[in-house]
Amino acid sequence: MNRTRRAGAARRTRWALALVLAGPAHAAALPITAPATDATTRAATAALLERAAAVVPAPLRAQLPPLRLHPADTLPVHVHGRQRGHDIQLPRELVLAPVGDDGADPALAALLHEIGHVLDARLGLSRDPRLLDLAGWQLRPRRFGLRDADNRLRDRSPDPYELHSPKEFVAVNLEHFLLDPRYRCRRPALHRHFAARLGVDGAGPPAAPCPEALPFVTTGGLGTTPPLHALEPARVYAVEYLFAEPTRAPMSRWGHGMLRLVVCAPGRAPGPDCRFDLDHHRVLSFRAFVDDVQISSWRGLTGHYPSRLFVLPLSQVVDEYTHVELRGLRSVPLRLQPAEIAAVVERAAQLHWTYDGRYTFLGNNCATETFKLLHDAVPRLASERLAAITPNGLLRKLERRGIADASLLDDAGAAVRLGYHFPAADAHYRDLFEVADSALGLPVGDADGWLDLAADARSPWLDQGDLRATAALLVLEEAALRRTEGRARDVLKRRLARPDADATGSRGLLEQVLVAEGLLVRPAALLAGVPGYGLPQAEELQAAGDRAAALDTTRLDQADRLRQEAEAILPRGMQLELETTRANIARAASRLRALSASTD
Repeated sequence: MNRTRRAGAARRTRWALALVLAGPAHAAALPITAPATDATTRAATAALLERAAAVVPAPLRAQLPPLRLHPADTLPVHVHGRQRGHDIQLPRELVLAPVGDDGADPALAALLHEIGHVLDARLGLSRDPRLLDLAGWQLRPRRFGLRDADNRLRDRSPDPYELHSPKEFVAVNLEHFLLDPRYRCRRPALHRHFAARLGVDGAGPPAAPCPEALPFVTTGGLGTTPPLHALEPARVYAVEYLFAEPTRAPMSRWGHGMLRLVVCAPGRAPGPDCRFDLDHHRVLSFRAFVDDVQISSWRGLTGHYPSRLFVLPLSQVVDEYTHVELRGLRSVPLRLQPAEIAAVVERAAQLHWTYDGRYTFLGNNCATETFKLLHDAVPRLASERLAAITPNGLLRKLERRGIADASLLDDAGAAVRLGYHFPAADAHYRDLFEVADSALGLPVGDADGWLDLAADARSPWLDQGDLRATAALLVLEEAALRRTEGRARDVLKRRLARPDADATGSRGLLEQVLVAEGLLVRPAALLAGVPGYGLPQAEELQAAGDRAAALDTTRLDQADRLRQEAEAILPRGMQLELETTRANIARAASRLRALSASTD
């Protein structure tokens, strides 16, 4: 196998202090011999083999056949090492290079890389389905066991060469497994897999314990909490399949599938009461990140939009679907053991920081991405036939295999009370309309008719009701504002997509908002230029947290300016409708406070 040099010195300076961490070289010799050569090369080769013996554990040495190491002068300049059968070649200049003052040892890393190829050829590591799952060559649903040709777990890679093929992935990662004390923390699932397959649990240089909490960047908040936060898997009581019910819209006719993490409040022992800690619950939602002004169906079909794992507060998701889109949400518990729940959270964190996918409506959508997350995280689920390309199809398969327990939704009242079902708000609006209509005799027959009235036609009725009727009208007025804002967004999308001189400023602000949001939903971008790979560690998290907080502040400021500027270019009638509806809300709220005070 060829080992290609990369530009720059990164490859030669990666292993700072590796030898110090590995300990003294007193281990048994490796089964590697070197041909007779000049005294200088012979001494350097012997020293390299001694250093390698110090970091290769005995169970691994026992699995190696007799090998021969050849310091060569004939390798192409771009080749860092080559392995053919039982022969390993390294560039002579690499073997002769001294260990750096900082402990960097590129010759040792290159030798371990080629040893990795030898072990792979004997043990079939790169053909192991579990390794392929963890590494990022994911299954393609409904493609008869075929896997993606490209590895999309390419953000925060320790070495892009690992993405070249599963064989190179094994070799690159064996270097890190044996030399990097933080490998077990940066790639925990892979570390466990290599340790088990190689029979070398506890191998590698000594390291401090890994943090119990995993980092996530929550998007879409209102700036009240930092976007970067840590989540301890032990605080996740349950994982549920969160299903947004279908609509007639082409993009939503099969629903939307997500995963809900039922997170316990700090200090609460995991148990059923964690269901009521709604402020702490999080939703894992694979979505296309639309980085342009107007959604293009063709771009969505052909994979031109990035696919990102959004981490969202449950309250935001409930509001988005039930109040804005008027779609119900079903939260169906998955029958997972605590260790499996922790594995789902860990895999989600790994994807969050490393996944750079492409969204396609028919092939790589929320259902297929959610399936792959469950399949890759929990080996037990990998043996189930769960692959589906639609969210409702995935839900049916989870139920049929006994993995999802939909029985908890049979009692409609209990399901709502316990948070297994969040009904669409239109039914609630109908009930509120009946309350107000029975007290006031409103001039329309139903809630939809009331919300379709012009805001100034609704205004006089806000001063006439009692406490209950006024409270009902206040909620309906807030619903009317959401509906009007939705229509305004559609108008603005069309306006901003055109070469309109009056919209130039708003278009520029929108692009800035999208840039900030794009960085927040691809957390690896927060660490551009910061060394590290896999799950970020403490020193990297400080940089990521500072950048995320600054970006979030910028995003909120620009979004507020964008709203003001964009509304200024709306048709005058729509501007008046928004202004009047907001005034109606303030008017109803003021009357409600006065009525409440008079009853005290």
